[in-house]
Amino acid sequence: MTKTFLPSVKEVETTRKWHHIDATGQTLGRLATKIAVLLMGKHKKTYTPHMDCGDFVVVTNAGKIKLTGNKMEQKVYFSHSGYAKGAKETPVKRVLENNPTRVLELAVKRMLDENKLRAPRMKRLRLFAGEEHSFTGRMGK
Repeated sequence: MTKTFLPSVKEVETTRKWHHIDATGQTLGRLATKIAVLLMGKHKKTYTPHMDCGDFVVVTNAGKIKLTGNKMEQKVYFSHSGYAKGAKETPVKRVLENNPTRVLELAVKRMLDENKLRAPRMKRLRLFAGEEHSFTGRMGK
């Protein structure tokens, strides 16, 4: 008889790994998918949907991602304040100029399930616009 294996919370916390990804020249959606899989822990054989068993992810050069097609001119981020005429549309080109990590952060956030596990998963994501980051000592690679 086979039994379902569930990792303990302590075991999950002690086996988290650090992954470094260089975003130079990578496509936004494909890169965000890779990061979301690492944050959820779907690459592990001990993956459990209701547990937070993902790893830490450090991304450098987030400002050097590429968008395919005409997305640089056509893609728009929409937000609404809740008031009448409170709609705001911000082109992705302007978001990349002002805050280069925000585009990748939003892409990864929207690929994760909207539940209680999303916030702790996003805390394990570190995004840097340039080469330099402060997590070199913790990386396993």
